Amino acid sequence: MTPLARLIAARIRLSGPMGLDEYMRLCLLHPEHGYYATRDPFGAGGDFTTAPEISQIFGEMVGLALAQAWLDQGAPSPFTLAEIGPGRGTLMADILRAIRIVPGMAEAARVALVEASPHLRRIQRDRLGAVAHLDDVSQLPQAPLFLVANEFFDALPIRQFRRGARGWAERVVALDGQGGLEMGLVPASDAALPPAPQGVIRETCPEALPIVAQLAARIAAHGGCAILIDYGGWDGQGDTFQALRRHRPEDPLANPGQADLTAHVDFAPLAAAARAAGARVSRMVAQGDWLKRLGIEARARRLERAGDGGAMAALHRLTAPDEMGQLFKVLAFWARHAPVPAGFEPLDDDADDA
Repeated sequence: MTPLARLIAARIRLSGPMGLDEYMRLCLLHPEHGYYATRDPFGAGGDFTTAPEISQIFGEMVGLALAQAWLDQGAPSPFTLAEIGPGRGTLMADILRAIRIVPGMAEAARVALVEASPHLRRIQRDRLGAVAHLDDVSQLPQAPLFLVANEFFDALPIRQFRRGARGWAERVVALDGQGGLEMGLVPASDAALPPAPQGVIRETCPEALPIVAQLAARIAAHGGCAILIDYGGWDGQGDTFQALRRHRPEDPLANPGQADLTAHVDFAPLAAAARAAGARVSRMVAQGDWLKRLGIEARARRLERAGDGGAMAALHRLTAPDEMGQLFKVLAFWARHAPVPAGFEPLDDDADDA
């Protein structure tokens, strides 16, 4: 057992089975043994590769989309340029380089990174220099906010429920007969879930909705735009809880603290939370379609002509349906008075509300 597995087993022996949300929280963020507290998980030497690590093109497209939104909203100065879950800082570095071509934008930007991991904060400072690090989104300034979250919401702790013959049951982590970790089910009296056929599995992410509501409230009050990029879908169901270690899937209970734990993002409740907080919301769009609308194909061809031998391979990986193009989705929300951000369409029931 890993050191964290022993701590989790001891807690279960003391307090009983542990919900998946608490298990994920400990595995990812335990101050001594948590996954993000102890390592750089990104790239070929880590456990997974995110879009910004594949090519600079991705960050450039995100940066130019935010730049157009900033211009469309009257180029407010100063404004907060933020990222939540910024990893190595690669995406923000590419965004900052891209917006330098927009007169006045880089000078007006006040960069803020929302990052819980002290280890990753050090890596981000090495790459970006002196930036404002925040513990959570509640610390973002009350100011115009232009924000990106790439592969952030998939790592937030989830609860998982299964519909049985007697109603909903919650999936938990328990102990097997030898003292190891195993999955179990307990009655879920507090599950505010709609009726469903027996066998249906639903996942909820309690931490996601308050985060989106806070971001949308700031944007509704002060202007701005948020772009959320993650793998998932719309109003989905099923078991999507998974672990990745050394670029390979594994049992989520096998190596607590030493593997990345994630679940697919359900964008429907995020959109509803943003609308309830006063922002306009886009339709969810596949990452490949969104990037193509922004002009990524022309940019890749220019880089190839300039000698970037990997540009077209990166384009394929970011946009192809059998790569990241369809698995990853994009959602935006923005100030109600503002035009629709580049590459998006408003939700049908939101189109006339501006």
